[in-house]
Amino acid sequence: MSAATNHTQSRNIPVPRRRPGPMGGPGPMMGPVEKARDFQGTMRKLIAYLDPYKITILIVMLLAVGSTVFSIIGPKVLGNATTKLFEGLIAQLTGTGRIDFAAIGKILLTVLGLYLFSTALSYLQGWLMTDVAIKVTYQLRKEIMGKIHRMPFRYFDGTTHGEVLSRLTNDVDTVNQTLNQSLTQIITSAVTMLGVLVMMLTISWQMTLVALLIVPFSLVIVTFIIRKSQKFFAQQQEYLGHVNGHVEEMFGGHVVIKAFNGEAKSIQKFDQHNDALYGAAWKAQFLSGIMMPVMGFIGNLGYVAVVILGGWLATRELITVGDIQAFIQYVRSFTQPITQLANISNVLQQTVAAAERVFEFLAEAEETPDTTQPVTLEEVAGQVEFQNVYFGYVPDKTVIRGFSASVKPGQKIAIVGPTGAGKTTMVKLLMRFYDVNDGAIRVDGHNIKDFRRADLRNLFGMVLQDTWLFNGTILDNIRYGRLDATEEEVVKAARAAHIDRFIRTLPEGYHMVLNEEVTNISQGQKQLLTIARAILANPPMLILDEATSSVDTHTEILIQRAMDNLMRGRTSFIIAHRLSTIRNADLILVMRDGNIVEQGTHDELLARGGFYAELYNSQFEKVE
Repeated sequence: MSAATNHTQSRNIPVPRRRPGPMGGPGPMMGPVEKARDFQGTMRKLIAYLDPYKITILIVMLLAVGSTVFSIIGPKVLGNATTKLFEGLIAQLTGTGRIDFAAIGKILLTVLGLYLFSTALSYLQGWLMTDVAIKVTYQLRKEIMGKIHRMPFRYFDGTTHGEVLSRLTNDVDTVNQTLNQSLTQIITSAVTMLGVLVMMLTISWQMTLVALLIVPFSLVIVTFIIRKSQKFFAQQQEYLGHVNGHVEEMFGGHVVIKAFNGEAKSIQKFDQHNDALYGAAWKAQFLSGIMMPVMGFIGNLGYVAVVILGGWLATRELITVGDIQAFIQYVRSFTQPITQLANISNVLQQTVAAAERVFEFLAEAEETPDTTQPVTLEEVAGQVEFQNVYFGYVPDKTVIRGFSASVKPGQKIAIVGPTGAGKTTMVKLLMRFYDVNDGAIRVDGHNIKDFRRADLRNLFGMVLQDTWLFNGTILDNIRYGRLDATEEEVVKAARAAHIDRFIRTLPEGYHMVLNEEVTNISQGQKQLLTIARAILANPPMLILDEATSSVDTHTEILIQRAMDNLMRGRTSFIIAHRLSTIRNADLILVMRDGNIVEQGTHDELLARGGFYAELYNSQFEKVE
């Protein structure tokens, strides 16, 4: 259990949460992002991820060029077949010859070979580029996962799971699709435009000039659509994150939602997010979708003009019929890459917006790095000192003010006080989930900042009021406290926690799989499993947050005995809500508004008749 305390804290979510979503947090959600704030900077960062694969990308470029060149040559060669056929028909009609089908067959076989070779090169370049795209997105996801584990708890207190999930899935997938498809398409389109232009010039410069007249119109349309659609693609990514965040929250807390009849409110909020997503996505997709029809219309105008001019040139025998047919194909091929580049530019806007969100997350402030010369304790006595500790979750609001206490090895320390007094905050500081603003916390005489966080957290086992179990077998859930434990050790810990008998009544016993929401066992049984996990971890020190609050009275007595055995000889911190459970504590720290207002044993504090006595007696007062 001790090794998992950090993870346990972060995953224990029994009720719906509100953290900013793609997506919001305790505070307001982010406003609409109209466009990528740093397009060039984001692109440079994205290109840096491609640097290790520059040789592969160079090969991809060469393959793309080769594929496109062979594809471009095809219409010219096919035009020769048309010319041969036309000349043969004329010769037959005039009686001077016949159609040379052998020559036409050779030309057609040549065209087939060109197209097959072009297709093979295109397939190979696609295969290589897919490999690069997958590796880059794998690296991005790996860095995001690593970043998550280096982020301070403060970040997750203000950010929804959906926010992080959206960056890990939706945004990275968007980048993957662009790298996989658009990068090679940019190369292909550029080479196609250049190659087709050269081939068109070799056929007729007059017809080429007419065909080029459509370019300015195309550029105007493309620029207009890009400017209009850019902000909507960025908003689409953001609002998609809002929807993901809300859905994730609602699934996580669906029991509470049903218990309090919150379905209507949840649906209303979802509809708001979904409507915003619909509005942004509809506008983005509409503007992107009209690109092809508009560009096709402009291309058709050029196509008609070229056909008319080509027919006029053919009547003057300045051009062959086959060349007209080839040129018409080239006109089509010339307008298509312009359209593709226009669509790609839209996709790039969406990609940059997504990549910028990923890089923003990777650039978030991390936890203070562990010391380079960490303290290691061969034997842990369990002495803990709080020396004039000050702390606030936000700089201008201090919740712990001048907290000082000295805990001797093996003592059982209870921390009591009203809600908001700072009891749980002290535990978070002790575990270095947060760092103190001023003062120091020492373990066996060493400042906890001199330990590696992992080593420090290994010193403690935690049993929280809010249980955390994961989708897996009961055996694995208990073993999470010590991953190298044998099955016999797990069973022994379960017996000590008085959960073994219950486990053996289940269909698959210790190998029964808990579902994702852990709804196939009761709350009390979940608590017993986490206690077994702590017993298995066998840590030098313990932190207990009203660990028996979810079990019945009889089981509480049994668990209390097990916990007493577990705490014997170990420094233990107990966050107590029911003061009757900590009468035998060696020291009771009474907190109020972030300060220790009283300390002593149960009997001493009752005799003093102060704030503790007031809290204790209030538990037995009859509420009128």
